[in-house]
Amino acid sequence: MTDMDGKTISDSEAFAASWDEPKKSALSQAELDRLTDDLIAALKTVFDPEIPVDIYELGLIYKVDVNDERDVVVEMTLTAPGCPVAGEMPGWVEAAVMTVEGVKSAHANLVFDPPWDPSKMSDEAKLALNMF
Repeated sequence: MTDMDGKTISDSEAFAASWDEPKKSALSQAELDRLTDDLIAALKTVFDPEIPVDIYELGLIYKVDVNDERDVVVEMTLTAPGCPVAGEMPGWVEAAVMTVEGVKSAHANLVFDPPWDPSKMSDEAKLALNMF
């Protein structure tokens, strides 16, 4: 695409400068902080039925993305690919996320790369499971 002077727009200085600028979120920092705290609290209500530690402390949550419209996408894993609740746990996570005030939608994606291992657990989880 070219501008009125025949220059390629992607070569213009204005385009280059705007590309490098951090994009400003429509959510205030205070709102992002509140959402972060509330999402963590919600994720801590979800437990693997075979392990008495929540999935957040177990290190099963790899990433949580919130867009400006407050759609939440969670990347998570399981302790083992053959986990008996593999088909149910993403739904539990989505339901927990939807309890957070202001969240418009929630989607949980199961990923297995990198694979989960006990090093991903918090110290709190290791203590609860006597793994120190």
